[in-house]
Amino acid sequence: MTPDQDLAFMARALALALAQQGRTAPNPAVGCVLVRDGVVIAEAATGDGGRPHAEETALALAGEGALGAVAYVTLEPCGARSSGAAGCSARLIAAGVARVVCAVADPHPQGAGGFVRLEEAGVPVLVGVGEPEARGLYEAFFHRVETGAALGFIAESACSFEAELILAPGETLSVALSRLGGQGFARVFARPDSAEASALRQAQPHRF
Repeated sequence: MTPDQDLAFMARALALALAQQGRTAPNPAVGCVLVRDGVVIAEAATGDGGRPHAEETALALAGEGALGAVAYVTLEPCGARSSGAAGCSARLIAAGVARVVCAVADPHPQGAGGFVRLEEAGVPVLVGVGEPEARGLYEAFFHRVETGAALGFIAESACSFEAELILAPGETLSVALSRLGGQGFARVFARPDSAEASALRQAQPHRF
């Protein structure tokens, strides 16, 4: 594959992930595109509620066709899963993919380690293709991993968001965002004319 082809297939994977944004909590929305001989043989995104993972679905769709394919994944294939099932990195290895192209590493303790597993199995990994777009896509997820809190936005509707920010009586903004983050939400929104939106503007003036 040429660098331009890598970018084009990663753009497709990012589009798949973006279409699922707000629907996959507590997991981030991931896109996966499997390509062999320059042709897409399967593609998928993280399912509603975070399961199944994008790689799992794409590999199931490809079947034996995944052997020798290039996997384009927007976020590092997980090294381990909370359910105890095989991580996506192990599934890609078992399927016999020839190469993995990924946009960004996963900072989550369970997600991290996928690159190492792949490389130890002899699967070449290229990281950083589509990274700027992926960092925008995963801004809130990375924020929740780092701080434990959800990231608040002001928006007219719930589209692409995981929950609405509503302060409980006497609750501060920081406590509410931590509460929502603890519930597995990364992207939350407040309606423009709400008290919650006013609190967000005061706390995060650079974002609005």
